Amino acid sequence: MCVFLHMTLAQPEPSWQQQLLAPPPGVLPPGGKGRGQRRGRDPPQAAATLGSRLAQPINTRRPRGRVTWRRPHTMGSSELVIWCLACCLAAARAAKLGSVYTEGGFVEGVNKKLSLLGDSVDIFKGIPFAAAPKALENPQRHPGWQGTLKAKDFKKRCLQATITQDSTYGDEDCLYLNIWVPQGRKEVSRDLPVMIWIYGGAFLMGSGQGANFLSNYLYDGEELATRGNVIVVTFNYRVGPLGFLSTGDANLPGNYGLRDQHMAIAWVKRNIAAFGGDPDNITIFGESAGGASVSLQTLSPYNKGLIKRAISQSGVALSPWAIQKNPLSWAKTIAEKVGCPMDDTARMARCLKITDPRALTLAYKLPLTKQEFPVVHYLGFIPVVDGDFIPDDPVNLYANAADIDYLAGTNDMDGHLFATVDLPAVDKDKKTITEEDFYKLVSGFTIVKGPRGANITFDVYTASWAQDSSQETKKKTVVDLETDILFLMPTETAVAQHRANAKSAQTYTYVFAHPSRMPVYPSWVGADHADDLQYVFGKPFATPLGYRSQDRTVSKAMIAYWTNFARSGDPNMGGSSVPTHWEPYTLESSKYLEITNKMDSSSMKQDLRTSYLQYWATTYQALPTVADEGAIPVPPTGDSEAAPSPPTGDSEATPAPPTGDSEATPAPPPSDAEVAQMPIVIGF
Repeated sequence: MCVFLHMTLAQPEPSWQQQLLAPPPGVLPPGGKGRGQRRGRDPPQAAATLGSRLAQPINTRRPRGRVTWRRPHTMGSSELVIWCLACCLAAARAAKLGSVYTEGGFVEGVNKKLSLLGDSVDIFKGIPFAAAPKALENPQRHPGWQGTLKAKDFKKRCLQATITQDSTYGDEDCLYLNIWVPQGRKEVSRDLPVMIWIYGGAFLMGSGQGANFLSNYLYDGEELATRGNVIVVTFNYRVGPLGFLSTGDANLPGNYGLRDQHMAIAWVKRNIAAFGGDPDNITIFGESAGGASVSLQTLSPYNKGLIKRAISQSGVALSPWAIQKNPLSWAKTIAEKVGCPMDDTARMARCLKITDPRALTLAYKLPLTKQEFPVVHYLGFIPVVDGDFIPDDPVNLYANAADIDYLAGTNDMDGHLFATVDLPAVDKDKKTITEEDFYKLVSGFTIVKGPRGANITFDVYTASWAQDSSQETKKKTVVDLETDILFLMPTETAVAQHRANAKSAQTYTYVFAHPSRMPVYPSWVGADHADDLQYVFGKPFATPLGYRSQDRTVSKAMIAYWTNFARSGDPNMGGSSVPTHWEPYTLESSKYLEITNKMDSSSMKQDLRTSYLQYWATTYQALPTVADEGAIPVPPTGDSEAAPSPPTGDSEATPAPPTGDSEATPAPPPSDAEVAQMPIVIGF
């Protein structure tokens, strides 16, 4: 429209108009700080004045006194041209990066306008941060490319099993990242805080863009970036056996997925200034296995000086599912399945490295039905203490994070998802949970302390059943047990360790308590595992028809707290208003923020589930250890596709509630059960 009016009505153009409409340089110069600043000429005063007058609010009040009506003024052709040029000028002058120079070469993304005359966001998808990885080897720097890389589409996820675990999808060549850069109206952004997302998925599945419905991706960073005025980065890393298989020695040290993560963080540190980011203000954040990865990255000496702040959601380095204590046993299950030697780790390693990566991926199946032990015991391919990237037990490494601000928390029913795998009756109204069911579950979590540990733990968690033995109470108890063991207790320990070792760093903790929106769940279910993700990534704003006003309230608050923390190290300060002041965690007060849709000063609480956490930290730890934590349970043997079978009628194998001094212990899983299937949603 602007071009048409200009051609038909305008007089010959003054030269300044041609200069204004000429596009500014589209390529950022290599070298220097690379801030991505593009310079142009200021518009003439006439256009600037007209633009400011157009931006003024319209006076709709009825005039007082006598009104004299006059003939309306008709805009002349010259005025119309100037008005049209002002509109076109605003669009043409909207800030955008164009092509950006990185260490590998030029990249060109897409600039997405957020309104006609408003802000925009530059989006880059599929930038390689490392070379295509070789199976079971550390990632290497990317050699670069010629010309300009069109970074406009997500790349495939890293090779992994499908939901049914009978085929694979993704690709070996998968180490790519995505960047969202919010832009203003006048000039490109610079020195913005940077938030790098690490996805969860049990170290077994997932991708940098996340699950999607059509073009709506869970980890689309647009809402978080534009509402919080931060740069958001997501990336892929290797998962499953290809990412975490280890022989426990130098032949296959493992942690390849963690090293992929480190490579992405280091790439961002070296290159983000060219996109308008501050390389000295990088926050890594993640959920579940991603939250544990965040924690492990802060503890690794490899990341010294790379990370300013960190956020762990529902997962920390101290989680019982975050470190594999017996990697060789799990490596042998893969070797047996694909026909590699098992008696010598050097020969095993050579064989596994030349085996079809798809065969390696499918050689492992996570049993999810009728397993003898809690499902977390069967997460075989996870990080290990390798003496290098993770040089020691994580609990001994918190001095490495002394200057990294840390925010960590859990969902109030994080354990619900896993409780439904371990005891499916939890979600079924017509199914019941018995004392025997619960005792067996407790026994599976307390293997290393033997029957005495199971008995005492059972008594602690069932104490309230004497007053209320309803099925709802019993099912909530199952969820509470799994939440405490898998998420809450390790997170509380992690923030305490961080605070005890902190120098300049601040510590904050929270509980997310906005109830789940899953309609198939019982009404008593609170915030389940991964329920927080949609709010952090602004889905109530991106897809408003699918959410309520109260959901947008929660999302706005979480984006504000998260991005303020990334900007300043204080979730209360940073440019975004918050519903209430979030006080830091201290060893003396143990204060935490309860995140709901109605937050005020009463949302700051302390002493979360104190009696239960005290039990796990003192009473339980004081019990004698009767089994090696790394040896139980053993991986399935024989047919490696088989899942452990349920207990038989042998009373020695079936745990029972304590009656006096019961010595019953769970039996190791046999190897002749049915093949399990992957659920639609899996956590960690």
